[in-house]
Order: sequence, then C-alpha cells, then structure tokens
Amino acid sequence: MTVAYRPRPSVVRRDSGLYGYERALARRGLSPIAGVDEAGRGACAGPLVVAAVILGREIDGLTDSKLITPARREELYERIMATARAVHVVVIPPAEIDARGLHRCNVTGMRRAVAGLSCEPGYVLVDGFAVPGLPAPSLAIWKGDQVAACVAAASIVAKVTRDGIMTTLHESFPEYGFAEHKGYVTPAHRAALARYGPSPHHRFSFVTVARSGRGERIRDNELGAGVA
Repeated sequence: MTVAYRPRPSVVRRDSGLYGYERALARRGLSPIAGVDEAGRGACAGPLVVAAVILGREIDGLTDSKLITPARREELYERIMATARAVHVVVIPPAEIDARGLHRCNVTGMRRAVAGLSCEPGYVLVDGFAVPGLPAPSLAIWKGDQVAACVAAASIVAKVTRDGIMTTLHESFPEYGFAEHKGYVTPAHRAALARYGPSPHHRFSFVTVARSGRGERIRDNELGAGVA
C-alpha cells in the first residue's frame, strides 16, 4: 500500500546526514525501514538490477552510487553487506524487459525485492516513483539515493551487483566493451553495435539496438522462430 505520509521537514532537518527520514519514521514506530533502488534502467544491454536494503548500524559516506568512484562503491558495498539487517537483490534479464516493458519490470522488481527481504519492513522508501502493491506503507522520494541512507545503500548494492554482471559478460563478448560502459549507450558501444550487431544480452526493444542494422533481422528471426 502507498500512503502520503511525509516526515515533517522540521524533524528531518534536526538530523544530520542521510538518516533524517529513517530516524523520523522510527520515532513513529514505523521501523524497520527498507530502501529500494535500481541500476541499469537506461542501459541498452544487460539486466535491470533492483535491490532492497534494511540497514543495521549507520554507515558514513552513503550517497547515490553514481556520484562515487568504483573503488568507493565496492568499499561501501562490503560494509553494507556485512552490517545490513536484510538485503535482497532481483536481476531481470533483457528478454523479460523486452517482453514486459522496462517500467513494468522496474515496478515488479521493486515489489519482488521488498518481498524477498528476510524481515518484513514497517515502511519502504523508494527512489523516484510510487510503487503500488508493496507489503508496507511507502514513500517515493525524488533523488532518494541522495537524501535517504537506506535508498543510497540500495543504489550501491544494485550498481555493484550489475557492474559485476556486466564485467563477467565482457569475458564472453569483449567486442562490445561491457566492462567499460556497462551496457550504457556510449560512442564506443554504438560503434560496436554498428560493426557486430547486438549480442543475446542486448535489449531488442530499445531503439538504439533495433536500429543497429543486424538488430532488426535478429529480432525478426527470433520472433519468427517463436511463432513457429
């Protein structure tokens, strides 16, 4: 269920750092508080990865995973995994994204991530947009990974998990440079698509892939095989 409750700004401002939301909610008996975020929404290759995190002790330095270096992300990831009360990660493959649509997969992934936590949250903070159907009251926060610690932790877990997947894929498909751009659209990635066409790990429903020459032919052949 999604509710409109927001901690009062005066309450949040008294707490330093990114823990204002969690502390305000905890004072109202709404703990434990889960944060949810995703990685890979804008990529045209690789999975969408969604993470839900209920933090344990406070961790200094949490922020949006995109604002810190890979080394710092790895360090924070290890601290989160060692101290969190619960973490659950959902990996949604490109084929499912193509079949169901990105936003639908994102919403479903967030529900699955929260449902998979080993302890039931009393409240859920979601990055960006409302997610109906969660098992606890929830609040969507614009740029939540920059203002709420549990959401920042979820963004780091999702990002590090997905980057590891893309680095592993690079070993089998080095021509695409997945280890460098992680499946996002860069000039080098566009050039690889133009030269080699898409791999099985590309999202054929994305315009960049569909327009990559061989991409449309491969997709048409797969659809034809599926109909047959």
